[in-house]
This record gives sequence, C-alpha cells and structure tokens, in this order.
Amino acid sequence: MPVVLCGGSGTRLWPRSRARKPKPFLPLLGDKTLFQSTLSRCSDRTRFAAPMMVVGEHHMEFARPQANAVVDDAYFIIEPMGRNTAPAIALAAHRLDEDDIMLVCPSDHHIVDEAAFRRSAMAAAELAAEDWLVSFGIAATQPETGYGYIRRGEAVGTGFRVHSFVEKPDLQTAIRFLAEGDYAWNGGIFAFRAGRFLAELAQHRPEMADAAAKAIEKGSVEKTAVKPDAAAFAAIKGESVDYAIMENTDRAAMVEADMGWSDIGNWDALLENRAQDENGNVIVGSGEMIDVHGSMVDSDGPHVTIVGLENVVVVVDGDDILVASRTAAQQVNQASRCKNQ
Repeated sequence: MPVVLCGGSGTRLWPRSRARKPKPFLPLLGDKTLFQSTLSRCSDRTRFAAPMMVVGEHHMEFARPQANAVVDDAYFIIEPMGRNTAPAIALAAHRLDEDDIMLVCPSDHHIVDEAAFRRSAMAAAELAAEDWLVSFGIAATQPETGYGYIRRGEAVGTGFRVHSFVEKPDLQTAIRFLAEGDYAWNGGIFAFRAGRFLAELAQHRPEMADAAAKAIEKGSVEKTAVKPDAAAFAAIKGESVDYAIMENTDRAAMVEADMGWSDIGNWDALLENRAQDENGNVIVGSGEMIDVHGSMVDSDGPHVTIVGLENVVVVVDGDDILVASRTAAQQVNQASRCKNQ
C-alpha cells in the first residue's frame, strides 16, 4: 500500500515554490509534477495497492485533480493541519488492516531508475512482513552534509539491520562515511506492517498514538477520503517518524536503494537534475547566458541575461526575483519574504 505524504512549507525552492503551492505540486522536471511522478512509480496494480495520500486540506485543490490525472483509485486522508510525518503515517495506518504493508513515500522526491525503486520496495516489503521497520538506504554518491545517514549493520533477509542513524554530518565526517562504505543516505522512504507501526507508536509515543486514534475515530468518512477530527489531531505534538519510531525501535532495518535519488531540496539540486548544456547551464523560460558556467535561469516571464558569472541561480516568479550562488542554495529558506507567502 503506497502511503504518499504531501505537504511542505514551500521555502526551499522559493519563489517558484510557496506555502500555498509547495514543490510536490509543481512540474519542475518534465510535464508531470513530483507528486504525479510519485504516484506513477506505484501505479502497477500487480505490485502495488491503490495509493493513500495524506494531504493538508489547503492543498487538496492541487492534490485531487493531479492524482486523478494519473490514477483512478486514489484515497485521501485530509489533514486539518500539519503535524510532521509520524502522526501522518499513524492516520494512514488506522485506515488499513494490521497486516497491510505500508510503503511510505514523500511526494517531492525525484527518482531516475524506477525499476531499482521497485526492486527496493519489494525487498522492503519482505522485511516489513517479518515485522522489521524498514528504511530505504539511498546509495551515497558524494559526501553530502544536507542528509542524515544510516549505518549498515549485519545482513537480515533481503536487507540489513540498522546499526545506527546518524544526524547530518560536517564535511570531513561525510567524506569519512563515503570512504568507509557502510553508510547510506536516509531518504525518508519507509516500509512497515501497519499493525507493527501502531504498536511501536503506542510503546514509544503513547500520547501521539491515542490522539491519532481519536482523530480517526471521530473523523468523517467519505467515499474517497477521510477527514480526521481537527480538535483531536491538533492535540498532537508534531514529530518525525525518524525521531518518534525509527531511532527507538529495536527492529530497524534497511534495504539498499541505488536508484538515482534526489529530494530536490534546493535550487542547486534541481539544477543538477535538469538537462544541462556543454557549459553546465540550464535555461527554463526566456533567458540567455554569455561566458557563463554552471548556472541556471528559471523565469516565468521576463527575459533574463547573465554575463560573465559562474555557479549562480536566477529565478523569476511574478514580482519576486531570486539571485543566489549555488553554494548558498541551502540559505534560500531564510529569506523573510518567502516565509510570508
């Protein structure tokens, strides 16, 4: 059962992405949005059940029509407000049979090798059926400081026991991780048996477990959607599934996933995943570059010209303009204007 988590504050790819329409619902790489590509990867009904999407009510205007353009059997859990990934997954688990295998996928990731994704998903499902709580360990291709890591332990079944989860490292530590070869990126893709997840949640976060159960019990059910009770859900203290469950369970496992993955976490990552010319440049919309290398223009209207620069990003969205160096792409979400839109 694919469980697709939709949401986000829309700040890391500002000004194109905004809180009212964050990056999952934008066609950043091709004609499909990242959300639609996520659904497409799980559209083979011989392998995957109909998808369940956890979506904030203020994003349903995008989620429903985009989903219906890709699949005809989508089901929605409509969150009254965001409370991070652990409560979102709990809501979905309460709408499933206890032996259903949940494949939890963020809706804003880019995956090049879909066949490799499916192989990892099948391996994760086998482990989850044996009551392991499974993370996808994304093959680390560079010493990345923007991701958490998973250290591989001994082999178990179709994967490995998790030795430990590691917070985002500094550069020297990330270089060591890559050299040692026992570490993978934690990409935020998981597989659990629904009943096991709820049991772990009750053990490690009992108040969250109770509130999520009440939110579903008191919620309203429609043919293709359920709306959890807002008051019960609002009582939950938001927390990620990593902190609430994965770092506390003694049944954490991982499967290897070498599938050309990116979370498209900033403009630099998006540039890297777009087709580049011989100078490493990308132009989307109207623009030109003269004596420029490793740079990108993304404009929804005005013609943008860059001359004599390297490794810069220029984005035009309506009345908002971003000019940033690629090395500072992680700082875009600090802009005060992007937090107010």
